[in-house]
Amino acid sequence: MLSEQRHAMILKILEERRSITVAELTELLGISESTARRDITVLDKAGRLVKVFGGAVMPDNVYISAEPTVAQKKEINREEKRRIARYAASLIQPQDFVYLDAGTTTGLMLDFIEERKAAFVTNAVAHAQRLAASGIRVILVGGTLKSSTEAVVGTMAALTLKDYHFTKGFFGTNGINPHAGFTTPDDREALVKKTAVEQCQKAYIVSDNSKFNRVSSVTFAGMSAGTILTDACPEEWKGMADIVLCP
Repeated sequence: MLSEQRHAMILKILEERRSITVAELTELLGISESTARRDITVLDKAGRLVKVFGGAVMPDNVYISAEPTVAQKKEINREEKRRIARYAASLIQPQDFVYLDAGTTTGLMLDFIEERKAAFVTNAVAHAQRLAASGIRVILVGGTLKSSTEAVVGTMAALTLKDYHFTKGFFGTNGINPHAGFTTPDDREALVKKTAVEQCQKAYIVSDNSKFNRVSSVTFAGMSAGTILTDACPEEWKGMADIVLCP
């Protein structure tokens, strides 16, 4: 197959899927990984796609490798996040055993949680402190503390979470993409998120609309893993996922 033919096929696949991994290209086109990576590099330099870790995305899907600090994220779309947090907090019932992920939107939920009989597990030190100060039962997961997001991450935290069975879980995300799913920049944090999502009867992804069509380094859950709670939904996303617009 000529390189021009492969390039045309790659772009056609991307147009349909919006993102693709190297492994998927090798299977779909019957080519080697080195050829797939080389083609992606050529098309990236030509501006036809965006090369990302392990694959490629369409140019309108923003790829994010860096992660802002908690202080920086607090100032981004604050009113939208408060709207989402208020609605998310209203979903908590008296007998719920809740996983509360680290993050600014999940942190804002603490302003609106009225249910004092529910129990919580979290990997965020600040979340645990506020819940405990309110007289709410809370368990803080142990592990390695990541300073930039104030989250406990790593294998130890993930292993601990495997013993819990949550009725509900609320998770932040850095990107939402129909093919890449829910993503985050840090593999250690992704492991914790992935494990917690799998232990939830019902998982909610709390995210303002700026995260749609963004892809970060590591997928922690597929699109079918949870319900997205957001303030607004891009037109092309309607019907593509379980999405709730928060009033």
